[in-house]
Amino acid sequence: RSGAIARFSPVMMSVEKFAKSGGLVFGICNGFQILCESGLLPGILRKNDHLQFRCQWTHLRIENGSTPFSNHAEKGQVITVPISHGEGNYYADTKTLRLIEENEQVLFRYCGPDGDMTPDVNPNGSLNNIAGIMNSEGNVMGMMPHPERCCDPLLGGVDGELIFRSLLQPAGVPSNS
Repeated sequence: RSGAIARFSPVMMSVEKFAKSGGLVFGICNGFQILCESGLLPGILRKNDHLQFRCQWTHLRIENGSTPFSNHAEKGQVITVPISHGEGNYYADTKTLRLIEENEQVLFRYCGPDGDMTPDVNPNGSLNNIAGIMNSEGNVMGMMPHPERCCDPLLGGVDGELIFRSLLQPAGVPSNS
């Protein structure tokens, strides 16, 4: 699986130490895969259902707007963010899935433009349309979509900006920076 070898990279010891001390850790795409493989996040990322690489714009519904990664969004808000992956199918066993749902660790779900969740709006087969999660402590987050690719009008969208503005707030950076 993607990220399985990278989790043994020497830098991961520092990432794990930083996360365990309460530091904010954010993994996008392959970073999400590595965070899962290293055990910093629950679950794994598998090959897409259709066994095809997907590169497209997707809609995401914000499931929790009160985290350091999403505090500039509102629960239920729909944003548009691109994906680009072949192994983005989030999977967790039944017990883990139940726990992350109960603990509100799911931050983003693939959805339609109106927030509806149907099988045809799920680009990779992720369980419960999961696109991004955080750990139980709330300081480690991973997501398959690419917010860095939509944080400027020149890139085709600005919805990713709300995630980065959320991350800057705990550091005391004004939201208009």
